[in-house]
Amino acid sequence: MNDEHFVVLGVARPRAKWMADIGRWANTSMLPIEFIRCVSVDEVRSRLHSDRRFSALLLGEDCIGVDRDVIEAARDAGCVPIVLTDAVPRRDWRGLGAAEMLTQPVTPEVLLAALRDHAIGVDHRPMLNRADSPLDISTNGYLVAVLGPGGTGTSTTAMAIASHFATQPQYDNDPAKNRVALIDASLNADQALLHDLGDVVPGLQELVDLHRTTNPTNDDVRNFFWFSPRHGYDVLPGLRRHRDWSTLRRRTTLAALTSIHRSFDFIVADTDCDFEGESETGSIDVEDRNLLSRELAGNADLVVLTARAGTSGLSRTLRVLRDLVELGIETERILLVILGAPRSTRHRSELSRSVLRLFDEAVPSHALSTPVMVPIRRDLEPFIHDGSPPPRSALGSITAAVSERLLQLDPKNSRPMFHATPIAIIPGHLGRTA
Repeated sequence: MNDEHFVVLGVARPRAKWMADIGRWANTSMLPIEFIRCVSVDEVRSRLHSDRRFSALLLGEDCIGVDRDVIEAARDAGCVPIVLTDAVPRRDWRGLGAAEMLTQPVTPEVLLAALRDHAIGVDHRPMLNRADSPLDISTNGYLVAVLGPGGTGTSTTAMAIASHFATQPQYDNDPAKNRVALIDASLNADQALLHDLGDVVPGLQELVDLHRTTNPTNDDVRNFFWFSPRHGYDVLPGLRRHRDWSTLRRRTTLAALTSIHRSFDFIVADTDCDFEGESETGSIDVEDRNLLSRELAGNADLVVLTARAGTSGLSRTLRVLRDLVELGIETERILLVILGAPRSTRHRSELSRSVLRLFDEAVPSHALSTPVMVPIRRDLEPFIHDGSPPPRSALGSITAAVSERLLQLDPKNSRPMFHATPIAIIPGHLGRTA
């Protein structure tokens, strides 16, 4: 094509020979390209988030910061990611989302052929369509997200649910099917303490970091979990400090969650109940901080919301319920559990009617199922102190309700899990800038 023209970004380690060669080919018109050199991956992201369109992104595999996230950022911007490798590639870049892998040294003919096969000239680019993400992997396991305001027994409830399903016949009879996991996805993680794991490395951070540059197998993913003999399931320790959420990049974290969901038959996630995102606050940092809670709740087969009886506890619970509905979660997939409920049948009925009436007033277009009432137990602290699972008699009503609700609900395994939903930009709006 005589009028073809490609705008190409490039990033590599300092003094990379192929960068100088491509720059010379572009300046001497040997290739119909405009070549823009970037000094770092951060500059690449800034240019991709700008209003300018790019045909391709050339990535040196030995450049610092080249991973799944920058590849997916290029695909989201309609820019074709191409990785330049040595004779023996260090990683499976196609599996990480790259459109092509070129072996150094690169000739002008090979580069132009790759651009013609995968990229589109800027003068011929249609409306941008998001490429299918490699995270679109259908899974078969169950996911139960347990959340609630602080101090409502969320962690203990998650332990009880995981312990219950780890001893179920369908899992216990076949060791190959005995794959029940509890992941600590709270910003203030404490499951390692409750399970008396001691060292918390490896944990969630290390598992997410593994997905930056590889697609691990199921066995590789399970190696990051700690098996608890007393409880009968695997535990993934969470963040060691609250501020460590800043190390979890979005695409890499979604890939890690997908791998976990693919590697286990039943997953219980102990997560937070803060779902604010960019649309509510105008801050992408807030959405990244709440990424785990938003994704786990949105993709869960069942959301178990723990609450405490009392004026303050019910008020906070109603706010969380409203947030869950605004997040797009069907009320049929929400199981409300009130811990510390009164023992009197009449008082329980009055409390249940009050909760349902208040929820109907707050969200008139949705109906909430009758909450599960659990009386207060003061003898659970010794079990937690010893690192033992809670007694079944204490939280058996919760596990029974979870089992019954899962049987009634249609599984979510028919659709991809943890898929980054495209966000439409309204014409005339600035959208997100670098």
